[in-house]
Amino acid sequence: MEIATTKFPRWFVRRDIDGFFGLALDNLIQILLIVSLCQGVLGFPVSLVYGRILPGIALSLIVGNFYYAWLAKEQGKREQREDITALPYGINTVSLFAYIFLVMLPVRLAAISGGASNEQAAELAWQAGLVACFGSGLIELAGAWVGDPLRRLAPRAALLSTLGGIAITFIAIGFLFRTFANPVVGLVPLGVILLTYFGRVRFSIPGGLLAVLLGIALAWGTGLLSWDNAKFATALQPIGFYLPGLWLGKLWSSRSVLIEYFSIILPMGLFNLVGSLQNLESAEAAGDTYPATPSLAANGIGTLVAAICGSCFPTTIYIGHPGWKALGARIGYSILNGIIMGLFCLTGTVAMLAYFVPIEAGMAIVLWIGIVIVAQSFTATPPHHAPAVVIGLLPGIAGWGALIAKNALRAAGLGTPEKPLTPALIEQFKLSDTYIDGAFALEQGFIFSAMILAGITVYIIERKFRHAAYWSVFAALISWVGLMHSYRWTVADTVVNLGWGTGTAWAVGYILLAILFFYVDWQEARRNT
Repeated sequence: MEIATTKFPRWFVRRDIDGFFGLALDNLIQILLIVSLCQGVLGFPVSLVYGRILPGIALSLIVGNFYYAWLAKEQGKREQREDITALPYGINTVSLFAYIFLVMLPVRLAAISGGASNEQAAELAWQAGLVACFGSGLIELAGAWVGDPLRRLAPRAALLSTLGGIAITFIAIGFLFRTFANPVVGLVPLGVILLTYFGRVRFSIPGGLLAVLLGIALAWGTGLLSWDNAKFATALQPIGFYLPGLWLGKLWSSRSVLIEYFSIILPMGLFNLVGSLQNLESAEAAGDTYPATPSLAANGIGTLVAAICGSCFPTTIYIGHPGWKALGARIGYSILNGIIMGLFCLTGTVAMLAYFVPIEAGMAIVLWIGIVIVAQSFTATPPHHAPAVVIGLLPGIAGWGALIAKNALRAAGLGTPEKPLTPALIEQFKLSDTYIDGAFALEQGFIFSAMILAGITVYIIERKFRHAAYWSVFAALISWVGLMHSYRWTVADTVVNLGWGTGTAWAVGYILLAILFFYVDWQEARRNT
């Protein structure tokens, strides 16, 4: 007679080390970007970056990572499972760039043009970032209670293909380029990752750790990195211990930013909400079902903690849960990430870590996760929905292409006050049969457009033409107010253009599409009667 045994998830398993290296690298990249952009673009002093922003980031990462680990533990107990994986969590990359370049930098430049000193301008820009982050957190928290209805309305292909578009472009391709730019350093760690997780080869130490160690050794051994006394001394300067502060007074004194930059804060909060929702769907497709409301609420609370304690950068449930699960990570990788990233931020040792550990050492793990996410878009949806998945990939690819095009223009010397980016460039692109204005339109709100186009295609495949029409009407509404497609030119970029009627052309197009679907639905109903 067999005796049934109750299964409970463990706090830590061996493969959590692999998951930790992948998630920690994701978080470390965001932190290094923040330090670089805040000091280089915004002119923030070391005391502001290491004394206020990084401690706020530390608390937001600790709160979120610990909560999602606890949630996984409780969910595993309820389901009596040992193989549940905690939701990955960290800083939102899209909001990071949006708030630096579209909120904090304009505030800083306006302050300087008004006669403020660099220190005063930095202080005002930082306060504006706090308000933007706080506003995003409020939107995410409020949206937590509509998460489950959204999941029921959206087909799985619509949610997963959107993630696939992000994974194949903003995650995988960038690291693939970097691998082949430094092949002697990059290819061996990639080979270790592919052997470990696709070939199921076992090494004497975890494959993720082995890949990172080999990457470090190759980077230093081949001269990609070399010792520099001056750089090392600079990396040591911020080391200390920084206690987080409470900055409610600064938030209140800059509250007008919430109105002035609402056109930036609203879409960022909505994009974060929708992206987190899609990541919950991705986790469910991989076998881990989490309740939407507490999962999304914790994400919003993490962002609010960041803002109140000094960070200008929202947090999010990360893309890539299927990758961490396939790595064998369970619960401990999330706790490790919160502890280690928190210590780096609270002690100012981020700069020293960046000096010794190049991104090339760990990027193969992130590249592999991107591959897994794209593959899941096809394998976790019904086979006959594959065309919808492909269509859902395209807006993300277009958004990435638009970003690359603008980076190329800036590298060529455009995008400055003397040589700003202008609509005249569109005609130059068309000379080579490149309709770059279409890419710019798809870039804005591509999370929404990817989900909508894939959803419409699913309902067409299922011959539910009225549902496709409803989705088209929704697309028309959010296009009309500029939440997707509508864009405006700045000196160095094309950015979202919120406003009544700013997306008229796209709204009209979607309305005509809806009329077509309603007509086909009517025709089919007549034939069947």
